[in-house]
Amino acid sequence: MQGIKNIIFDLGGVILNIDYQKTNDAFVALGVANFHELYSQFKGSHLFDNLETGHISTEEFLQEMHKHLPAGVTDQQIIDAWCAMLLDFPLQRLQLLQQLRQQYNLYLLSNTNAIHLERFNQILMETRGIPSLAAFFDKAYYSHEMGLRKPGTEIYEVVLQENGLKAGETVFIDDTLPNIEAAKKVGLHTIHLLPPKTILDIFRPMAV
Repeated sequence: MQGIKNIIFDLGGVILNIDYQKTNDAFVALGVANFHELYSQFKGSHLFDNLETGHISTEEFLQEMHKHLPAGVTDQQIIDAWCAMLLDFPLQRLQLLQQLRQQYNLYLLSNTNAIHLERFNQILMETRGIPSLAAFFDKAYYSHEMGLRKPGTEIYEVVLQENGLKAGETVFIDDTLPNIEAAKKVGLHTIHLLPPKTILDIFRPMAV
């Protein structure tokens, strides 16, 4: 971390625990036998990309999902299934962010959507009494609000330019290799976080 002044964190799998299988299981329970195939199909048709870049609304997303679900399934059931992947914020990770913020400028950069943003802030409030992740960062960036998503390089450039950051003084931490490779292209230092390692392992002296 020598010469590093800024840290940009990914969210899911880095700060927030997630489990995609739980969303799969929840949709199967609602009557979608082939959610894995459907998820791949939607990726191919850009449904999730459009949701994560704010190019379709929550209402439009729900309308599309209803086409693949039995009659009688409610919007709320779809939202709950879609959010089933969002688990918890381990307390030690949040404490580490508070410690790091005393020495570095901290930023959050997450591919997410309006449904998940509302739910993970709700989880944070219910479990930790903190209303928003914004409390831990100089600024939080969410793909659906920016109209951009990782691994497109433009999203990193926006974060650097808006905050006057030098790429050579900034490290980006993510659990997804394409996002890491894209960050390298704009000159960022990177840490590819692979399970079972967590950010506590990276900053262990501070996490004690």
